[in-house]
Parts: sequence; structure tokens; C-alpha cells
Amino acid sequence: MIKSRQELIKAYTDFFKNKNHKEIPNASLIPENDPTVLFTTAGMHPLVPYLLGQKHPLGKRLVNVQKCIRTGDIDEVGDNFHLTFFEMLGNWSLGDYWKKEAIEMSLEFLTKILKIPEEKLTISCFAGDKENKIPKDEEAAEIWLSLGIKKSKIKFLGKEENWWGPAGKTGPCGPDTEMFLGENEIWNDVFMQYNKTEKGNYEELKQKNVDTGMGVERVLAILQGKKDVYETECFLPLIEKIEKLSKKRYKKNEGETRAIRIIADHIKASVFILGEGITPSNTEQGYVLRRLIRRAIRYSKTIMMQNNFTKELAELVINIYSDYKDLEKNKSFILTEIEKEENRFRQSLASGLRYFNKIKEQTKGKTISGANAFLLYQSYGFPLEITSELAKENKLEVDIKGYEKEFKEHQTISGAAIMKSRFKSGLADSSEETTKLHTATHLLNQALRVVLKNSNIFQRGSNITPERLRFDFNFDRKLTNEEIKEVENLVNSKIKEKLPVECKEMNLDEAKKLGAVGVFEHKYGEKVKVYSIGNFSKEICAGPHITNTKELGKFKIIKEESVAAGVRRIKAILE
Repeated sequence: MIKSRQELIKAYTDFFKNKNHKEIPNASLIPENDPTVLFTTAGMHPLVPYLLGQKHPLGKRLVNVQKCIRTGDIDEVGDNFHLTFFEMLGNWSLGDYWKKEAIEMSLEFLTKILKIPEEKLTISCFAGDKENKIPKDEEAAEIWLSLGIKKSKIKFLGKEENWWGPAGKTGPCGPDTEMFLGENEIWNDVFMQYNKTEKGNYEELKQKNVDTGMGVERVLAILQGKKDVYETECFLPLIEKIEKLSKKRYKKNEGETRAIRIIADHIKASVFILGEGITPSNTEQGYVLRRLIRRAIRYSKTIMMQNNFTKELAELVINIYSDYKDLEKNKSFILTEIEKEENRFRQSLASGLRYFNKIKEQTKGKTISGANAFLLYQSYGFPLEITSELAKENKLEVDIKGYEKEFKEHQTISGAAIMKSRFKSGLADSSEETTKLHTATHLLNQALRVVLKNSNIFQRGSNITPERLRFDFNFDRKLTNEEIKEVENLVNSKIKEKLPVECKEMNLDEAKKLGAVGVFEHKYGEKVKVYSIGNFSKEICAGPHITNTKELGKFKIIKEESVAAGVRRIKAILE
């Protein structure tokens, strides 16, 4: 029997390595090539270019465990299984094996390795989509039947339950088959066999992929006969510490149980986000981090946790996940930043709650005005979601549109609006303009190293849309106007030189010897792709690229700013 988280991960990866899969590293939580999301929300994110047809250096069969953050279900956190941070086991076929092999391997792992009796499994398959002329997935059902699963154990469900993607308006998608133990989903095999076009049609893909997912925490709970994921080793030390600090029992009443779960979940997710070098702020990933920490603190008040606690819980998270060396390496930063944010929020929390109660008493009708919601945010540090939760608890609503209008008038980017548009899964935009801007980041990265005379400058994050590039890098001061102009001029000179962009696959050690710049070194496998732009830039990368710098046009920096201690951000366009 699988007894621990690490045993489950090892059993899974070893099983698929024995089936000729190559293990790929656990990638950063900050997506490198996907501007549609703030965080890696699934194991497929680091594989976006390869799902779209690029050749992977390690071949067509891959396996790994991937750390993920999902915020779309944040309101569901507090039940038995929903989590903000979780680990996902996955195996992939990039145009190699198809439904038969995928299903056979799934069943073998479940019954032979996890020792789940075959008769206890139930299966769901895709029921078809008449409107879009997509047939019922009889093929998957027949494979299950041929493997001994009884017909009565197979159910056909619609698009809501048994269809994956596309994440955006267009892209790869297809039916899936799900495996259940009792009422609990234990595994999901996605068959990417269609491409949704801009006209809304579904065309057969030339490269058909298999993309599977098995949640570590959920499976561990099911295997150990636990009623929820919080009773496994992934959470138990946190739960016990919260019980001690609050003098409340985990399962005594529903409200306290939910609060304890939210605190444990949010602090864990915060630790992993901080581990990526993100600091609390009012935009993008930093906004999510701030929201999670402050939401945990607010729920701590409901179970009478009066004193600071985030640092203690954060240390426990680092201990639980001792196999993530980056957490230990960044321990001082993580503990300092989480405590700083707690102190910030605690200073304004009591005053903010008093002001909320004053608003509540003065509110005529059932709606808190946008102006009051914005004041709670600006003066007391209450993210919109906290105000909305307080309002809901008091049977009130919040004027969201009025709140966003207040943001605009104060020339502040609305973190809430960003979250709304970005909390969705999606494949990278591989349009011509985005590809050009992605290539331009390579020139920008090297130009910064040359102009600032600092070979230790590295990418700390990027976000690329068809309109502009955003590039974060480590540097401890503001760039002068002269330095910005010099960087811009150097990039443009390399564009004018019409340098070829070439790609070579090689071992990681070979790439290092050649002086290739690595972005997030811990994510690389034994083989990598190195893109060279003439003799100017040499970088390990998996994103889309043009073939010659002459295609880029004119490079222009439109903004340079600070985003965190020791991290600068450049926004640039191609004219």
C-alpha cells in the first residue's frame, strides 16, 4: 500500500519510465510561454509548445509531477477536496500512443500498482456533441469493455463533464475518460484529437496528444481511506498547529472546520508563490499572494487566533515539502515577506472591520457602494474579495462596477479585473506578433547584460501578448534614461544586422559549456533546446521564435519600473 506522498510520486513516475516515458522536471509556477494565465494551473502548461507541434528534446512520451496553483475555485476551498496549491501527476503522448495504450496503462497502474480492485472502479466517457457533429466516444468505452470493465460501470456524460478545452477561443481539445473510486474522481485521460477553429468548427488534429492528470493530495486521501485531503501528511502538521494556536478542534463544527482548512490551504499556496520570488502587491501574481495571506488572517479571527501565525505555518510547509529545495533555499525570504504582509494587514484589519460595520449600518437597501468598497481597499488594504465575502455574510452585495470605476479614476490597475480575465486555463498565443516579441526578449535580455555590464542578469518572469512584451529581470536600481536608450539602440542594431535565429538540441551540460543563458534552470531536463541569435544571444528556451531578426521591425522600450526588491520590469513594443 502507498503510505506517503513521496511514495505515490515515485511509484507513478517509475511506472511510466518503465513504459519508455522520460521524466521532465517540475516547472516554475510562473508560466514562461503562456500570457493567458498568472500561474501554472496544470501539468500541460510547460508543454504548451509541444502540444502545438514542436518536437520535445526528450521525445514523445513524457511523465512528471507538477506543482500547480488554481484560483478559480478559491470560493470552494474549505470543502473536502478543493485546493489552491496542489501537485498533479501526469503522463503525455505527443503524437505517439493513443486511446488504447493510454487506457491500458491507466488501468494497469490503478489495479497493479495502487492495488485498487477492478470491480470498485467506475468509468465515464464522452456522450458526444450533436450540435458540433462530434461523435460519442464509443472507442474509449469499447477499450474499457475489452479490459474487463463491466458495461454497467461505464457512463456516458456530456461536454461539461467529459470534454477538455480549448482553454481559449481556439486550439486543441477533445473528449476525456475519467476513472472513479466510489464517488471520487481519481484520474483523467484527455484525448486531444480536435482543433477548434476561429469559425467555431472542430477539425481533426494531425498530431493527436494524450494528456492525463492525477491529483496527488486527492489520490493519497482516497488510498488511505481519509475523508478529506486535510487528513493526509500534506496538511496534518498544519491542521494540528492551527488547532494548538486557536484552541479549536478541527472537526468540532462546520464553520471552524472550514476556517481551519482555508488558513492551511492559503498559507501553503502563499509559501509556494513566495518561493518563486513573488512579493505581495496590488497587481497580478502579487495580488493573488496578498489576497491569500489576508484571507487567511481574516479567517484566523473567526477562530480566535489573536497573534501572528503565518511565519510558524510557513516553516511547517517548508518542512512538509523538503524535496522542493527552492523552498529551503529561499526560506529567509519566504518567512520575512509573509510576516511583513501579516503585520501590514493586522495594522489596518481592526480599523477596516470597524469601518465595514459602519458602512453596513448606513447602507440603504442591500448594496455597498463602489466608493465605499474602494475606500476599504485603499485605506484599509481589504481586497475586493474580502469586502464581498463580508457583504455576503451580512446578506449584502457590492457594487462591483462602481468599485472598478473608482479604480479607473484613481489611475490604478484593478487587481480584481486582472484576476477575472486571467484566472482561466489556456494555451499560449502563438501568433506572428507574439512570436516576434518573444524573440525580441532574447535580444533584450542580452542587451541588458551588455549595457549594464552584469553577466548575472537573468529573466525573473515574462508576459507576452501580440501588443507588447513585459520582461522582469534581477537588478538592484532604476535604469538611467541613457542606459534605457543604449539598451534600445543595441537591440535595434542587432535587428538591422539581420541575424539568423537557429535552434539546436543538446545536453544541459553542453548548453552550459557553450554559455547558454538559462531562465529557470531547475525546470530543465537532460536535453534542452538552445536558440542562438547570431553570435549575440544564446539562450535555453522552448517558446516560438522567428527565423531572422530582420522580421522584427523597430524595438521601443515604453516603460521601466520596479516590481519587487531587486527586480525591475521593462515593457516594450515592436513598431
